[in-house]
Amino acid sequence: MSTPFPERDPCPDRILDDLGGAFAMGAVGGSVFHFAKGTYNSPNGARLAGGMQALRMNAPRIGGAFAVWGGLFSVFNCTAVFVRQKEDPWNSVIAGAATHGSLNLRRGLGAAARSAVFGGCLLALIEGVGIVLNNVVDESARPQPPVDDPNLAAATATATGGGGFQASNDFQ
Repeated sequence: MSTPFPERDPCPDRILDDLGGAFAMGAVGGSVFHFAKGTYNSPNGARLAGGMQALRMNAPRIGGAFAVWGGLFSVFNCTAVFVRQKEDPWNSVIAGAATHGSLNLRRGLGAAARSAVFGGCLLALIEGVGIVLNNVVDESARPQPPVDDPNLAAATATATGGGGFQASNDFQ
């Protein structure tokens, strides 16, 4: 089985890439969200300034939270790859469970266990949808045999026992 991400960097380098990508995604998404929220909640004369202030205050915090999640996920994913010696979707499920569980350890072992189960199920769902979509795309990308191929017609006639629809020339 080929790796799901053949173009990805090897594991130690992947951690920094994922950490930076998660920070950027959180910062951009947080910027858009908090700018819109700050603009909406500001008084009429200061909507733009209110949106910019909310953006400056909250976007780095959201980006940092995303970076923590992405960095932990990447570390646990690389650890699973190292321990299991294979790259497959189960590594992401294990990493998702470990990430969610470790982020909730401060709330106690029960909360961490529940969060780990939720994280594992969430990543299993995401990986399952990815596998199904890859199979659908692979099926649609596979070249279809041409319809007027004489070899296909002969193979079809042989497979159906020679009987098939025979056209007649009654309409000449």
